[in-house]
Amino acid sequence: MIGLITGCAHAPGGGFAFALLGDTPYSASEVRRLDRLIGDLNAERLDLVVHLGDLGRAREACTDAWLDARKVQLARIRHPVLLVPGDNEWTDCRDQPARLAAWRRRFCAVPFAVETQFGEYCEHRRWQAGGLLFVTLNVPGSDNNARHPDERARRMRAVLAWLDESAALAANARLQLVILMHADPFARKGYAALLERIKHLGPALLVHGDGHLWVEDEPWPGVRRLELWGSPFVSWIRAEVGADGVRFSAPRYR
Repeated sequence: MIGLITGCAHAPGGGFAFALLGDTPYSASEVRRLDRLIGDLNAERLDLVVHLGDLGRAREACTDAWLDARKVQLARIRHPVLLVPGDNEWTDCRDQPARLAAWRRRFCAVPFAVETQFGEYCEHRRWQAGGLLFVTLNVPGSDNNARHPDERARRMRAVLAWLDESAALAANARLQLVILMHADPFARKGYAALLERIKHLGPALLVHGDGHLWVEDEPWPGVRRLELWGSPFVSWIRAEVGADGVRFSAPRYR
């Protein structure tokens, strides 16, 4: 069964609204700015907040202390919060399995009903809300862990299976598919198989971070893509679901 978000505030007019941010905080200054941004989020009527990965630079994000501090910081958000892993939290670390396990212990659980892919990838989740089917994928930046082809091949089998199953569910239920992940799949060749899948999904919305640049386009008919600003920008955007689909506000900065 696909989970439904429950117990959340509702956007004005009864619509579904969520916030998106990622690739922050990368410094002590950005930590302080993120604190102020959290205050802004708490003043909004939102159903969900999603952080798209890279909770810091690798030299900090590869440590338990930094992840613990970010978990405490993000717990100040009064709305349900969900994260996806970025490369700085695990593929850019020396002991990749240990760092991904550390991320999972802290961030796999979420405060609303979701369906999780069977097996080890607890970060692969999906849920239905606002006429959308959200699906999260562990697809990190830095060329999708190309330095470790065996790990990438095993993980991508799970990624593609989860995406295919989710796309079929969305089509049968007449829901728009929203794909949430860290990597910019257009940046390097390590995402070719995933791009070929997404290319034929439509209608779908792909939201990611990684490049730290604002991009909003339609790479293929029916497939919208949004890339968020990242460090040195500490920002978020509001997404609201209306009769004409998902509308994005201008980025809001701290």
